Amino acid sequence: MKVYLDDERPTPKGWTRVQTPEDAIELLKANRVTQLSLDHDLGLSDQRTGYAVLLWIEQQVVENGFLPPHITIHSANAGARARMDAAVESIEVRAHHVRRSL
Repeated sequence: MKVYLDDERPTPKGWTRVQTPEDAIELLKANRVTQLSLDHDLGLSDQRTGYAVLLWIEQQVVENGFLPPHITIHSANAGARARMDAAVESIEVRAHHVRRSL
């Protein structure tokens, strides 16, 4: 399943749209997500952003050996995008270590 987290943009064909970090995390917990595309600004609170999903994924990789899906960022917020890109890079490094230990 390809999951697209956004509150405004049209959903690309073949993707499942979610509008909250909580909904994205619930799908990730079901372990059926193969690709994840995240926006940062969702019109919610400062805590409820696409970045919150990345924090959850990183925690799950470290604590539970979670293998994340392929992650892309489609946010137009330049500052947040840079922070999200760094988080994705960190997740990929940590996931690589998990895969090597399997």
